[in-house]
Amino acid sequence: MTSALFIVSEEGYWGEECIEPLETLSDADFEITVATPSGDPPVLDETSADPDEVGEETAEHVREVHENDERLNDPIPTARADANDYNAVVFPGGHGTEWDINQDHDARRLLRDAVEGDSGKALVVCHAVGILAFARDSQGAFIVNGRDVTGFPNEWEEGIVDDDDLMPTGRKLPYWVEDEVIAAGGNWDAELEADTSVTVDGDLLTARGPESSSAAAETLLEELNV
Repeated sequence: MTSALFIVSEEGYWGEECIEPLETLSDADFEITVATPSGDPPVLDETSADPDEVGEETAEHVREVHENDERLNDPIPTARADANDYNAVVFPGGHGTEWDINQDHDARRLLRDAVEGDSGKALVVCHAVGILAFARDSQGAFIVNGRDVTGFPNEWEEGIVDDDDLMPTGRKLPYWVEDEVIAAGGNWDAELEADTSVTVDGDLLTARGPESSSAAAETLLEELNV
């Protein structure tokens, strides 16, 4: 059976960026496993389930899946996961990933092994693309160096944080995804004029944000020939 590992934040994942791919791959008969850094259930970014922000229908659906999906409520620790056991490793986004997923050495290991493996793929969405600023390949080089990528752009971040990089919650954003990925050698293009942005470079797929989640999942299926 075709399988996928979802690595989801305990600091706040963006609902649509996880649930769209989760349901798309489930509908394609994937066996799904969810992992978090500690093995505790992932935490939903409440803004991604706010009807005023994402619409009533999306908000209701995101919360229903978050609360009731057995896979999301019974994750494994990233330390116990092996990318070679899966056809795809998926990294949903959300600001929360900047504090846990992107900094987790096991998450970075899983990304490396998925990209370097013989048959696996990695899909990285939105703020989770920041992991590429820290993840290195087996030779010690940044995985993203020389690769074409998309992700959460500075132009959007400017509309969220204040002049001191403080988010509406008062928490300071530790880094800007676009800046860090470029510094690690990535060829960045968030395609701001396009409705969606999904980039494929070898076994690495990246997606810009929530509105690209569905297209990203469909692209992953195409790349896996499913």
